[in-house]
Amino acid sequence: MMNSSEKLSSHGRSLLDRRSFMRNTGFTMGALGLADLLSRDGLFAKEDPASFTGKTPIRPAIDPNNPYNPRGAHFDVPAKNVLVIFCPGAVSHIDTFDYKPSLAKLHGKKAPFAPALTFEGPPGNCAKPFWDFTAQGKSGKMVSGLLPNLGKLVDDFCFIHSLHTQTSAHPQGENFLHTGFTMEGFPSFGAWVTYALGSENSDLPAFVAINDPRGFARSGKNNFGSGFLPAAFQGTDFNSKNPPANLARPKSYTAADDRATNDLLARLNGKHLERYPNDANLAARIASYELAGRMQSSVPELMDVSSEPESILKEYGTGEGTELKREYAKNCILARRLIEKGVRVVQLFNGSDPSGGNGITNWDSHANILKTHAMQAEIMDQPTAALIRDLKRRGHLKDTLVVWCTEFGRMPFLQSNGTGRDHNPDAFTCFFAGAGVKKGFSYGASDEFGFKAVENKTTVYDFNATILHLMGLDHERLSFYHNGLERRLTNVHGHVVKDVLA
Repeated sequence: MMNSSEKLSSHGRSLLDRRSFMRNTGFTMGALGLADLLSRDGLFAKEDPASFTGKTPIRPAIDPNNPYNPRGAHFDVPAKNVLVIFCPGAVSHIDTFDYKPSLAKLHGKKAPFAPALTFEGPPGNCAKPFWDFTAQGKSGKMVSGLLPNLGKLVDDFCFIHSLHTQTSAHPQGENFLHTGFTMEGFPSFGAWVTYALGSENSDLPAFVAINDPRGFARSGKNNFGSGFLPAAFQGTDFNSKNPPANLARPKSYTAADDRATNDLLARLNGKHLERYPNDANLAARIASYELAGRMQSSVPELMDVSSEPESILKEYGTGEGTELKREYAKNCILARRLIEKGVRVVQLFNGSDPSGGNGITNWDSHANILKTHAMQAEIMDQPTAALIRDLKRRGHLKDTLVVWCTEFGRMPFLQSNGTGRDHNPDAFTCFFAGAGVKKGFSYGASDEFGFKAVENKTTVYDFNATILHLMGLDHERLSFYHNGLERRLTNVHGHVVKDVLA
């Protein structure tokens, strides 16, 4: 028989064994989960892009006193500027540019491929496109009647029909499209480009975000933020309705007074820099204030779209339709003017965050897609087509890359409400136009119902790698050292889609 101390010891070991098992199991499972999350977000030191690719990062030579000085690309390309037209809310690819006649066979029936649940719940029946598709242009591209004006320009477009993304939530989807990460705090595409290339115009920001008249998209300023890059490379937010704040000179203050004040400030700033010659933050802050001063004279003229010929105003639609369409049309003219002035990156938004209480504010169509998509298309189609056509007529498409994009697509079946389409991260369509890309070309494909990308599947990393390549930048070498890692837009992923290159 065991004595009492032996019994206690045995009983204690049993208790400790059970507790240790539960504790160790919990730690192990937690560690595995943490490792997976860290790996997905590239937070392991072993995922240093420089060592992963075997390529040496290229550091742009940035003058802190003038961070927007033009800098050379990694290799020669025709594109000098990029115009990004972003449609937040997830445009339905199967109702716009991705023709799926097979959907008619399943119209009103349960989709055999539908999952039990999608983003907002159980799916309903399949639905064919809400608008008829017709062949457009010499290429014969099938385009929905929802976008008749853009449809006429398909011979200038290069479509990617096989895009897919990592998330079906709007804020994270916007983050991922613009920054390469679903989390916030990472530099946007525009910030990376201006960090690398600077700008051709010293009197305007290198990167301008022309937000929707209704406000920001869901991910807000993260869509055009600088993240951990120097603050000078974040996008400057304004549109035709709301110019940059504090540009107007007080009426009691003459132009001569203004010049004299600026001259005095320049001398004082110069002396301040002499005292702190190695303070890059001070130099960047002074440079930003000096740019703001120059913008007082450059921006008011830029914003006055009423000086455009009547034929141009009519072409863009500034005097017709809803107020939202008229304001967006003016934003499109502003975008063209910024490109003409040599602004490196112009980002044009068509849609905002629906939480603002302004009714239909973007392409998100969980209910009554016939109404919601029709309203957004009425705002976007004519002015956007006019912008691309105007850029081409003036010769700017030779050196401007146009990117039309959205964060993900929509399902080929309806939601249980029978009127809207849910989020689809597994297939969506975007297109390029202009410098460096093929014309009248389609790359990749979704399946016969538009449910999943199946042919030449293209990740968002690939998409962004291709855009950087078209701007003359190697996505594997454009990086920034932050918190012990060489960070880049494409993380440790991405391949240039060479088939779309002209």
